[in-house]
Amino acid sequence: MNRPFTRHAPPQPQYRVNGRIRAREVRVIGVDGQQAGIFDLATAIKMAIQHGVDLVEIAPNAVPPVCRLVDFGKFKYETAKKERESKKHQHANLVKEIQLTPRIDPHDQKIKLEHAIGFLCEDMKVKLNLRFKGREMAHTEIGFQVVNRFLTAVGPWGHPDNPPKLTGRTINVMVSPQPKNKRAKNPKEDEKPAAAVVPETPEEPKAAGKPNGAKETTRVSTDAAEAGGSVVNNPFASLDLSVPPAPEGTAPSA
Repeated sequence: MNRPFTRHAPPQPQYRVNGRIRAREVRVIGVDGQQAGIFDLATAIKMAIQHGVDLVEIAPNAVPPVCRLVDFGKFKYETAKKERESKKHQHANLVKEIQLTPRIDPHDQKIKLEHAIGFLCEDMKVKLNLRFKGREMAHTEIGFQVVNRFLTAVGPWGHPDNPPKLTGRTINVMVSPQPKNKRAKNPKEDEKPAAAVVPETPEEPKAAGKPNGAKETTRVSTDAAEAGGSVVNNPFASLDLSVPPAPEGTAPSA
């Protein structure tokens, strides 16, 4: 049965601490970072106990081995932090490849140019490859023109290590990023998202002949009635509410 391939991380350096150190004599670096001298292992461990720290072997291949008086937890944290900082600068050795053609479309060339600028702004090298196909080899000068235009456009962010060179059917050139103090800014960083346009809410019509106008009139009438004023457009305004006189010989009702 075949086992799946697994990629293991590189082993981390193992440091010997205190009693795990196997040397008889060690060169001790004090808490202040200065060399304290060469001592036997027991004396060095006593010195670490007096300062409340650990005796860490940092150079086992030296003669005698070099040990440091430091808190082992703090020592591991500082070591990991230095490794992370060093990895941030390792991407300068990365190389990104961009393929061109003699008959490349201007829009495609613009997209590839944006990619190259992004790589150079991240301190990566860019390798330009322009490959000829079939009868295109009869006009290699066109390919050199495309590459030179590309190098001119990318000039504010990178410079070619060597002039473009034809090797077989391919023109190759390596572009290195400009120093940060001479490099232009990334155009994508200056682009700001356009502000969202909020559509204006249309105002309600207030014409008297429309339904909305009628609603507005009713609301005004109600407000006027609550204020104690006369009611506008009262449907009972024309109704006669006076009591008619009683006929003769009839007793008035209670």
